[in-house]
Amino acid sequence: MAREQSLLEQRRLELEAEFDEAVTLDGLTATWHIFQRRRGHRHSVDDVLTAWFALENTSSIDRFLDLGTGIGTVGMMVLYCLPPHARMTCIEAQEVSYRFLVENLVANEIVDRVLPIRDDLRELRLEERFPLITGSPPYFPPSAGIVSLDSQRAHARFELRGDIRDYAKAAASHLEESGTFVFCFPNAQKNRAISAVRELGFSIVKQRDVVPRAGLAPLFSLFACRLGSHDEQEEEPFVVRQADGKPTPTLDTARARFGWSPSER
Repeated sequence: MAREQSLLEQRRLELEAEFDEAVTLDGLTATWHIFQRRRGHRHSVDDVLTAWFALENTSSIDRFLDLGTGIGTVGMMVLYCLPPHARMTCIEAQEVSYRFLVENLVANEIVDRVLPIRDDLRELRLEERFPLITGSPPYFPPSAGIVSLDSQRAHARFELRGDIRDYAKAAASHLEESGTFVFCFPNAQKNRAISAVRELGFSIVKQRDVVPRAGLAPLFSLFACRLGSHDEQEEEPFVVRQADGKPTPTLDTARARFGWSPSER
């Protein structure tokens, strides 16, 4: 373990030299790590809960597709919880994010379990269909704010290469008949997400708002969708932190799926 950490730290320093900026090495799960830019787009609770919600709403899968995978966080967390023979296909267009995706696959020795595709998801035309498709779409149209000059941060936040409808369209064309499409979206814009998936023929079989801290308004929502007509259920909100800032038992249970104990981050 010490040797592994030493090699990862050495690689982190090499990445800092390559990008001429700070790069961090962080825990993704109890045993998997990720490299990410300190001032770039970073792993967040959105990723954790999207991966958790995907796992909660599927069973016995051995392959899945992750749309707009970024540096790989959602997809890798799902893969971590699947059997060793399970495989992930993922697609990312943004150059820096794809670069870190590849680094993170190598760092965790899962290159042989993942097919990374460097392309625009709007152009995705795979012959294979999947029992699970995950995605964490950018949250805002370009008109909603100031688009960062940093390409990675800009594409992660703003709909510069497609919006929620494009994600839903890609999912609809690559999902097995009984498969599930899971994604997150800002609560304030949830009606836009609901309209998009229903337009593409999905039912929202499970929906859950996420509250960042007890007493606050929901921040984003989680959706599990299936093609065709199905019963729909809205679950009680997922509260991330108690009023005093401590993680809720619900969050601890979700993080336990990825090997973390309540005392760990």
